[in-house]
Amino acid sequence: MVIVPSDQQIRELHEQAAPSAEAFDLVWTHCRIVCRIAEQVAPPGVDLALVRAGALLHDIGVYRLAAGEHYVRHGVLGEQWLHGLELPDVLSRFCAHHTGVGVTCDDVVQQGLPLPVADYLADTPEEEIVMYADKFHSKGGTPGFVTAASFAASVARFGADKAVRFADMVTTYGEPDLEALAKEFGHPIRA
Repeated sequence: MVIVPSDQQIRELHEQAAPSAEAFDLVWTHCRIVCRIAEQVAPPGVDLALVRAGALLHDIGVYRLAAGEHYVRHGVLGEQWLHGLELPDVLSRFCAHHTGVGVTCDDVVQQGLPLPVADYLADTPEEEIVMYADKFHSKGGTPGFVTAASFAASVARFGADKAVRFADMVTTYGEPDLEALAKEFGHPIRA
């Protein structure tokens, strides 16, 4: 049985890792939003405490990116950092296994990604829910919400298989209600 850290304990990890108050606010707010979306779309029978912790931890590696370092590395950096803190693998995996709709060994090689050659796929329902929820909010540029249609168009540039994978997730989990979250957090919905 995994002991899941509390929201406050995870917030303290973010505070410890963040290089500035601005970075903390950006990443922590995004993680809280992803958590709220994940809770909306999670079907009965999943471990909601694990989903919640995974959503709050998934982008903690963003703080560890060096200037100019390829953003795709934030997942493995977060996973490594949480391993160093001796958090259980089931928690640290959320970091490296939430990017896009999954990154395969072939993706790493064919796209020349600066990652160890491995599969970075969601292997549990909890990981998949966090991966999916993350697609509906962007912290890049001006933070905002992303519609399913907008993300579907964006992910298609990585291949038809990625678009099909996302469409399957939409069918499985449905589309979250972004309106209330957009009002609460003051972030626009991008069509």
